Amino acid sequence: MQIVILADATAVAAYGAKLFIRQLQQKADSVLGLATGSTPVALYQQLILAYQQAQVSFARAKSFNLDEYLGLAGSHVQSYRYFMQQQLFQHIDMLPEHTFVPDGSAADPFAACQQYEQQIAAAGGIDLQLLGLGRNGHIGFNEPSSGLRSRTRIKTLTAATINDNARFFAADEYQPHLAITMGIGTILDARSLLLLATGAAKADAVKAMIEGPLCSACPASAIQLHQQAVVVLDEAAASKLADIEFYRHIERENLALLQRLASK
Repeated sequence: MQIVILADATAVAAYGAKLFIRQLQQKADSVLGLATGSTPVALYQQLILAYQQAQVSFARAKSFNLDEYLGLAGSHVQSYRYFMQQQLFQHIDMLPEHTFVPDGSAADPFAACQQYEQQIAAAGGIDLQLLGLGRNGHIGFNEPSSGLRSRTRIKTLTAATINDNARFFAADEYQPHLAITMGIGTILDARSLLLLATGAAKADAVKAMIEGPLCSACPASAIQLHQQAVVVLDEAAASKLADIEFYRHIERENLALLQRLASK
């Protein structure tokens, strides 16, 4: 696990965007795993700007989103399909038929979960998966107690997650308590992982993910198992790490090694 600690949320988004841009420049037909929530928005803004400046194209790429609320059609303003359309898809050249989000309005949601796994496999698997981090350690909607080998499935959201997401819903608006989510096993199948976390509210979850045991109580701890996982944090999110100076030292040494290799 590569741990990168930066000054603020703006720097975190810029760093993450550079990894996505590099991925697309190296492989134009990349399969991208995308996420919703407040943290990825700034990264998406950076990607839109890069596209507008002709630094990158999404025309040959495909995308798969982590999750979707069960019971909401993609046209619903609170659906994650709608979120992605507003925050990214309508601003870039990715083909609509190449953007995949779990079907929250499927007549048979269990079959829809299986179909989503099949679609990912048919696309050749995910090259780079973006992740956010819930305050209780969830990734996607894999809440605490999720199986570390789980696949795309229906999950009941915890009260903590429902409360955290309530700010996106009006007081009298229906807020789903169920979701379709990629499983932890599905996420770990991606060739590379990029997790972004910002703000002091994420500090406990960050510490559990990086320095705690591998366990279902903190689903994000599963990324300890991945060989190509990059965790990008701002100072506030990293504030409770016990070995923060060591992580900074490792990153400096890695950068120095890369510079030496590049100069040969």
